[in-house]
Amino acid sequence: MKIEINNQANYKIDLKLLEKVIQAFALAYKIGKNKEISLALVDDAEIKKLNFTYRGLSEATDVLSFSGEGDYLGEIIIGYDQIKRQAGKFKNSAEEELIFILVHGLLHLIGYDDKTDGERKKMIKMGEEFVKKYL
Repeated sequence: MKIEINNQANYKIDLKLLEKVIQAFALAYKIGKNKEISLALVDDAEIKKLNFTYRGLSEATDVLSFSGEGDYLGEIIIGYDQIKRQAGKFKNSAEEELIFILVHGLLHLIGYDDKTDGERKKMIKMGEEFVKKYL
């Protein structure tokens, strides 16, 4: 799988770990080696702007996912400032929260949704199980 990672957040982030997570996910979900994915890590201002543009919500969020076509699986944009806040709330390290949210974004790219409470709970469970099993 071809992976492009763009760290625009003002934090030192282990990009090799993120690549490892994406590769493990691709293997687990049998995503072809010819697929491509883009991952961007951004700050609150950028994710808030994108969240408003694409979802009409004027607030920071943890992740936005945009499905692609053909060999391009899609793009995941993660708001790292929000990840750091959530980590404390959920009693995770920032790295653990980042991995969980990355997996959540990847699940979106392969067709899962969390528009209902039931779908959201299913995606959370799938993310937790993936992290336990593969990482």
